Amino acid sequence: MAKSKKKKKKQTRELVILIILIFISAGLITAMFTLYAQRKKQAGQSADVTIPRRPKESEPAAAENIEIPPETMPEVIAETEAPPDENLLLAEQVMQEMSLEEKIYQMFIVTPEALVDNAVTAVIQTGNMTKQALEDKPVGGIIYFSKNLENETQTSNMIFDAQTCTQNANHNIGLWIAVDEEGGTVARVADSLGTTAYEDMAAYGERNDKEEVFMMGSDIAEDISKLGFNLDFAPVADVYINPNNELQDRIFSDDPVIVSDMVTAMVQGLQDSGKVCATLKHFPGLGAEDGNTHEDTSAYIERTYEELDTVDFVPFRGGIEAGADFVMVGHQTMSCAEDDMPSDLSKTVITDWLRGNLQFNGIVITDAHNMNTITETYSSGEAALLAFQAGADIVLMPDDLNDAFQTVCDAVENGELSEERINESVRRILTAKAKHHLL
Repeated sequence: MAKSKKKKKKQTRELVILIILIFISAGLITAMFTLYAQRKKQAGQSADVTIPRRPKESEPAAAENIEIPPETMPEVIAETEAPPDENLLLAEQVMQEMSLEEKIYQMFIVTPEALVDNAVTAVIQTGNMTKQALEDKPVGGIIYFSKNLENETQTSNMIFDAQTCTQNANHNIGLWIAVDEEGGTVARVADSLGTTAYEDMAAYGERNDKEEVFMMGSDIAEDISKLGFNLDFAPVADVYINPNNELQDRIFSDDPVIVSDMVTAMVQGLQDSGKVCATLKHFPGLGAEDGNTHEDTSAYIERTYEELDTVDFVPFRGGIEAGADFVMVGHQTMSCAEDDMPSDLSKTVITDWLRGNLQFNGIVITDAHNMNTITETYSSGEAALLAFQAGADIVLMPDDLNDAFQTVCDAVENGELSEERINESVRRILTAKAKHHLL
């Protein structure tokens, strides 16, 4: 009996110790879990551990809505590099291969008769004499008149042969093939070859129908581009101011806004196909003239710059904004230019007004340099040099191409005209030619 009692006491004691150990273990486990949870909470996490959801690519992650005072916000500038102009790059590449003489020739557009030193009175084909002349004098372009156009087949062949010859002989540089095709009174192709004829521009200005004028420009471009022409000396952007001006019904209107609308529509129509360049003429405005630049020794226009800016320049601004490739500068002398120079020889008119104030970056071409307002006062060489010094890119129809070319060459050699000035114009010309697939 005594042994049995001792055995029971021992079992009871061992059971108590086991229970105590179980409670101690449970307490330790609870304490450890509590401590773990507190540490997680202090670290910014819930005791219930969850994995945060990753925002989808199209879903911005949540952000605190904190207002930053404007003065403390950094200025963020989006740096976007414009893609290189492929036409300009091609122009630069071709220029590297050209001699100074070749570059200077690019700055002239001449009649085919002048090209062959007037050995014939009317060129109607690109024969051996013309081909040799194009190799010796790789001019920038040729202008054809009614006397050169007999029929469509003859015209197309003449132009095609001139282009082929020039490109084969001159770094694959094509020609500007120019014509005066305004519609109405001045329409060399329509008059000679029977393409679509149009009314004088004054009739369109009176109707003030932009769609009608756009279609006229588009149709003219279609008619002449099929023959090989790629440059049209149109539209007339002058405003009718003086009833004695030489242009008369070639001008759209006496309202500068109407003229601007018509000019804009014409430019867009001519250039819409990408086959023909339009030309705004006759900057800075010939509508206030009282005389004739073809026949008179000078054409002086008394006009303030404010009048020019608010009236005469309005259509030119419209045409420039419409993307006109060329602007032709006339021979009129403007009183407010204060240099007593024909406009196409005036740095004030070309560089300050047209390039500077009107922001025209296209090709500046002079009016024809065989007109009396030039020939009665200047030699061909003097006029060409003055035009290029003033900022013109192309001289149209010098009275004597050989004199004009040689004078400009000599001026570069003796420092009167920098080669960089030549390069500036040739770069602009070749870039435009690349755009029109003439390189």
